[in-house]
Amino acid sequence: MSYKLIVTDMDGTLLGSNHQVTDENKLALKKALEKGINVAVATGRMFDSAKSHTSFLGNKMPIISCNGALIQEAETGEVIYSNKMDSNVCLDIINILEKHNVFYQCCTSDTLMCKYNKEYLEKYKDIHDSMAKEINIVIKDDFTKDVLENDILKLIVSEENNSELLEKLKKDISKIADLEITSSWFNNIEIMNKDVNKGNAVSHIAKYLGIDKKDIIAFGDNYNDVSMLEYVGMGVAMGNADDFIKEKANYVTSINDESGVAKALYNLAGI
Repeated sequence: MSYKLIVTDMDGTLLGSNHQVTDENKLALKKALEKGINVAVATGRMFDSAKSHTSFLGNKMPIISCNGALIQEAETGEVIYSNKMDSNVCLDIINILEKHNVFYQCCTSDTLMCKYNKEYLEKYKDIHDSMAKEINIVIKDDFTKDVLENDILKLIVSEENNSELLEKLKKDISKIADLEITSSWFNNIEIMNKDVNKGNAVSHIAKYLGIDKKDIIAFGDNYNDVSMLEYVGMGVAMGNADDFIKEKANYVTSINDESGVAKALYNLAGI
């Protein structure tokens, strides 16, 4: 089938385990653009971080960032869609997180605010150093003023060794307000406004580009990709995805380190 739009997640999908886009994936997406097929990324990352990994496409694409809370044109930065969280709701969530002493982050359109946690920051120093080259990172102990003065798009909670605590936090936070709570990795939960998800974001792009959802192929590997895989005409799960994600997809491709995005495009889209 000839698709009109390709949408791909980044980490665990378009990117290999070295956090870089594989050469084969680059080639396949470039060929898609040459054929007149639109390409977009849908990621939990922030806009600038996503853009830094997709410059090989010449910035000719919309970027869905923060799990769908923000959609921008890569080339111009024009905002297509934005859905910020209520400041007081954010503070209520942070109050719960503080009681459990977990590591958390608040995302704006251009800044990642990290709760100071020496152990966590030392463990993931390389990742934070890499991210600091792409986005503005602020590490501090109290976000109250920042939350009130900035538009928060997403909160991320990380807990390495206690999955039961993450489940408890989900339940406690869901009592505060009608929120969208998902996960992009085994050790985190991500919190946005209700109905902020990749599936709804792709629907906004489809309307923006005048494309029917049956003409869209999308790729993902984790729970925050499910809404997108279910929305489009062809949802493709990566070989490295959990079985639950694979069951929600129409097709399962190779793992991310084997350029599964490119391989599926060869087989399904005639790239």
